[in-house]
Amino acid sequence: MGVREDPVFEAFVRARSAALLRTAYLLTGDRGGAEDLLQTALLRSLRHWRKARSAPEAYVRRVLVNLCRDNWRRAATRPRELPLLPGAESVCPVDGPADRIGQRRDLVSALVLLPPGQRAVIVLRFVDDLSVAETAALLGISHGTVKSYTSRAIATLRAALADGEDDIERQSAEVHRAH
Repeated sequence: MGVREDPVFEAFVRARSAALLRTAYLLTGDRGGAEDLLQTALLRSLRHWRKARSAPEAYVRRVLVNLCRDNWRRAATRPRELPLLPGAESVCPVDGPADRIGQRRDLVSALVLLPPGQRAVIVLRFVDDLSVAETAALLGISHGTVKSYTSRAIATLRAALADGEDDIERQSAEVHRAH
């Protein structure tokens, strides 16, 4: 079954795909995985464009989060992949305030240390600038859970970033070996 082209959808993809790719990347921690995830999310959104058209970015973001959840569940049943070697440049370019973060690679490495739920909350709240209520609705959790995940995640990120890049890489390797 083919999908008809829609100029409004195409304009949406051109205008918002970089921001959505950033979200997918921060949720997955992997550029290739993020690209695949976004492509799948956009295809699913196009198939349901009549429903998605009224708020396309929110719709695609929800699909991204749901696909990530599915991937996290599947990943729990198989061996973990090893992270890229230190020094490998895998950070996708980001527009806006995130460009001003001089240690973006350290931050992304620290995000990988977070449990998937906490990582999703941090990405949605601080990268996508969603409110507590919007984040809770998107993830299907309570406002209190969003706040507690945010608090725990920020504490973990602060500790990881305070320890420096070498320690982040060591912790990331330990996390991947433990799973």
